[in-house]
Amino acid sequence: MREALAFDDVLLVPGRSDIDSRSEVDISSDLDLGVSLNVPIFSAPMDTITEGAMGAALSDFGGCGIIHRYNSIEEQVRQVNIACQLSKVHSSYIKRNIGVAVGVSGDFLERSKESVRAGANLICIDVAHGHHTKVRTALRQIRLHVGDSVHIMAGNVATLEAFDDLSDWGADSIRVGIGGGSICSTRIQTGHGVPTFQSILDCSHSQRPAKLIADGGIKTSGDIVKALAAGADAVMCGSLLSGTRETPGRTIHDTDGRWKEYRGMASKEAQRDWKGSYNSLEGISTRVPFRGAVIDILEDLRRGITSGFSYSGARDLAQLQSRAKFIRQTSAGASESRTHILNRRW
Repeated sequence: MREALAFDDVLLVPGRSDIDSRSEVDISSDLDLGVSLNVPIFSAPMDTITEGAMGAALSDFGGCGIIHRYNSIEEQVRQVNIACQLSKVHSSYIKRNIGVAVGVSGDFLERSKESVRAGANLICIDVAHGHHTKVRTALRQIRLHVGDSVHIMAGNVATLEAFDDLSDWGADSIRVGIGGGSICSTRIQTGHGVPTFQSILDCSHSQRPAKLIADGGIKTSGDIVKALAAGADAVMCGSLLSGTRETPGRTIHDTDGRWKEYRGMASKEAQRDWKGSYNSLEGISTRVPFRGAVIDILEDLRRGITSGFSYSGARDLAQLQSRAKFIRQTSAGASESRTHILNRRW
């Protein structure tokens, strides 16, 4: 039985650098088929994270938002339209990236066609267990209906075998990570999963052309740097962007302050809202403090990522991945890595 590593189990070793200014660092990532990211961040297709406003914000920042599928086709298309209208990206030399999520049954083909017609350039096949024959069928059917110019993302998976299969089935990029999300309880409920960092390491050995999107367990900009250094081409974030002005839902005011809802799509509450019943309990629902404009969060993440590249002496993603040296840290090391003055007894 082998060990599996999580983000907090490892650190990157600082390397020699000749970078004079962090402005020399390029953190962009090209995912092919017209999806090029200036900042390698996707927002998660959750009904408390990504609709039109978040899609526009991510597109303008150089990332990509994936508009969730827990609505009608008409509403999803409306949100694509909102994202396109709100986005300030209009120059033909700068690509606007708007993604939409679809399932693997029911109306997924119509969703794909209508969303692309409305302006989306990325389709995300969004299921909890992506290593499934239904995903293979969906990939092939969506490709036939939307053509070769639309980027198709699929997942989630946790193993190299699954990554290779989805690439062979036609996925252009693959979400890697099962059970690591902050509001996901898959590992507790089912006993299945792999720490996301380990899944990234394993899938990075693939010889297939699909791009790797790290998804789950990412808590900080440092975790993003670790994911990219381990082989990811981009990351997907949910909780890091939660509670912001651009997330769907109203802001709740009470005596404790301002809040917004944040919930997993496999939570009882989310399932009841979008399909009237629930058949699994692999997520939770909670609330998070209101955090203002998402641009401020994204700017902080960009600064942290750029700084992380510079600590390895890397000017771009390829250099980061070639120069990265990981070490394991003990639990005491992990504790030392955190800001620990608040735990000190004076």
